[in-house]
Parts: sequence; C-alpha cells; structure tokens
Amino acid sequence: MDRVPPNVRFEVDDVEEDWTYHQPFDYIHCRMMGNAIKDWARLHRQCFQHTKPGGWAEFIDLDLTWTSPDGSLTEEHASKKFNRKFIEVCNTTGIEACPGLYLEGWMKDAGFQNVTAEKFVWPVGTWPKDKNLKERGAWNYLQIMEGLEAFTYALFTRHLGLSQDEVNIICSNIRNEIKNPKMHVMFHLHVAYGQKPEGAAAAT
Repeated sequence: MDRVPPNVRFEVDDVEEDWTYHQPFDYIHCRMMGNAIKDWARLHRQCFQHTKPGGWAEFIDLDLTWTSPDGSLTEEHASKKFNRKFIEVCNTTGIEACPGLYLEGWMKDAGFQNVTAEKFVWPVGTWPKDKNLKERGAWNYLQIMEGLEAFTYALFTRHLGLSQDEVNIICSNIRNEIKNPKMHVMFHLHVAYGQKPEGAAAAT
C-alpha cells in the first residue's frame, strides 16, 4: 500500500446500507454488481444524493440472457435451459439477473440528466470475425469455463434443491456445448452514465 497516493483511502462498506460519507463525490463508478444488489433503484438514488452538483455517475452491468446471432443456440440446448433457469431463480429470490437492461431508466428516475446508454456484444468464445470481439470473447469464455460452479452452486442447491453432483453434470453439459466452435453464444453488456444537475443539492 506504500504506492497509494496520500489523497486516496479505501473503505469497506455495504453499498445497500445508508451511505454515511461526509462529502459528495465528483464521480461514482458502479460495475458488475449484478446478483449482489436487491434494490437497484435505491442504489441509484443514493449515488445521486452523494454526487456533487455537476458530477457524474456511471453504471456498467450485464443482460445475462444468452442468445446467438445465427440461431446456433436453441431453446433445446443445455446452455439455454441453464441460462433460463438461472435468471428465473435469481428473480424469485428478489435479485435482478439482468440489471443492464434497466440502468438508463434507473439513472433518469434518480434525477440524473444527460444520461447516455450504450450496449455492447459480449461473445462467449473466439467465434466472432472482428478482432476486438474475438479477444473479448476469449476472456469471457475463460471466465465462464472457470467460474460455472461458482456462479451456480448456491442458487441451484439452495433454491432448486439440486445436489452438488447434479449441478456438476449441468456445468459439464454447458462446457461441452460452448466448446463447440459452431456454437455462437453471446449476451450483452450495458453502460449508462449521467450527470447530476448543477442546481441539485448534494448530501452533507
């Protein structure tokens, strides 16, 4: 920690509790908090309250709906069945599995202006022809292949009553499918950023 600038400090806190910061921020960045937030609208309101007038906030998150541009992923594939069930279970536990779809609306509802929303393809694997998408897909493929059990165990054992062995079989089937270079799986990443009006009050 010797290389941390003198005007920087780190705080560990629960972002869903009441914020107790004593000065507002010029910029708030929230990234990849899907499946961790129960009340996204409240989070956006607290970000708005604690942003300086004229300051900015940015949110980045996913729409976890797996699809394909060419129909290579169908409703009958194990990967699609898993994805559909994953989102369903998240929603029944009160967690929004696809917050990326709603970032723009939440920002506007909280009071941000000049809100800009962008949507990016997030491939799974190196199947895209575009060089940048191919690299992005390689990293995404790696995180999914290595993280399937970590994403799935708690949800599927606690809320679906499956055994660990049953979840392992599901994960194995998914890996076998997305290893196939003819399987062109993708989902979307959403970015939304906006500005707090100059005349708005900041939290004190």
